[in-house]
Amino acid sequence: MAMKKTIRDIDPRGKRVFVRVDFNVPLKDAEITDDTRIRAALPTLRELLQRGAALLVASHLGRPNGKPDPQFSLKPVSRRLQELLGRPVKILSDCIGPEVQAAAGAMKPGDVLMLENLRFHLEEEAGDEGFARQLASLADSYVNDAFGAAHRAHASTAVMAEFLPAVAGLLVEKEVAMLSRVLESPERPFVAILGGVKAKIGVIENLMTKVDTLIIGGAMAYTFLKAQGNEIGKSVFEQEHLALAKRILARAAESGPRILLPSDVVVTTALKQDASRKVVSVDEIPADWMGADIGPQTRRLFADVIAAARTVVWNGPMGVFEVPALAEGTRGVAQAVAESEAMSVVGGGDSAAAIEQMGFSEKVTHVCTGGGASLEFLEGKELPGIAALEDR
Repeated sequence: MAMKKTIRDIDPRGKRVFVRVDFNVPLKDAEITDDTRIRAALPTLRELLQRGAALLVASHLGRPNGKPDPQFSLKPVSRRLQELLGRPVKILSDCIGPEVQAAAGAMKPGDVLMLENLRFHLEEEAGDEGFARQLASLADSYVNDAFGAAHRAHASTAVMAEFLPAVAGLLVEKEVAMLSRVLESPERPFVAILGGVKAKIGVIENLMTKVDTLIIGGAMAYTFLKAQGNEIGKSVFEQEHLALAKRILARAAESGPRILLPSDVVVTTALKQDASRKVVSVDEIPADWMGADIGPQTRRLFADVIAAARTVVWNGPMGVFEVPALAEGTRGVAQAVAESEAMSVVGGGDSAAAIEQMGFSEKVTHVCTGGGASLEFLEGKELPGIAALEDR
């Protein structure tokens, strides 16, 4: 991916800078339960303010389906941002329109305005050009620091860049640098660990030419175990990917990389804490049970391989980690990644949540803020939100 201009390449003094962030944070009763994404954008916001900019901060939150919905208001987010920045953050009642235009026009260097949820307008997700122009008319330049939304070609993530000088924020720069380094110049052995429900076929196909070992766990492992001819009982698998899984296994056997699948799994009668469960070999899964985690033997094997690695990428849990009894496999992998000497990058989404929850996030090199975006990057796809920025 070509090097893109960043905020270091512009002079923001006296300018109004539109910063697209990803403040799509979890809320409970209008309280933020995890402010990681807000903290991740602080270096960009602080640097622009220090260099004399006025900031218009914009984000989406949840899925309000294109109309104003108080439960998806960014008010709690603006309050938290104000605390973290240590300066006033005024939230507006909309993101376009005369009132917003007037407020933007009256800004002075050091001011911070937060626009209301961009997805209160259907035009945002539609990538509508007119809407993008209205947003662009508020500012002198555009900064994309929303890595978590960079794989979306929405009005504020990609289309706006056509109408203003457009550069990357420090978070986007860091995310791209980390993922690029892993894909383009990894120290070896390079180990990728993939889990979660959906078989990440595109990611597997791209990584097969790059990694030394590919570890597959989580529900996606059962598609591969079934492709090998194992009976998998009631375990979740993807019928439509079976033939592809067979081809991938055959290709790996022929020319590499080494693909590691679970050798033993925890099976259960239901995905609940108090349901019956037991550890069985992968060729002995009972007909009316389902696989829900990797077993202890597999945990040890995976941990040994991770310990010997120099570069590790992890995306997707090893089991149903939301249920404590089925979280041991994910915990084992999280711990192995945290303890390894390797450069380690953890994809966003569930793996980021798991490593955070288990207290290991400080011990890995980098935790991505975007699940979908990091997956598409690992798949080798171009991300619209980054492609739209100016080349250095």
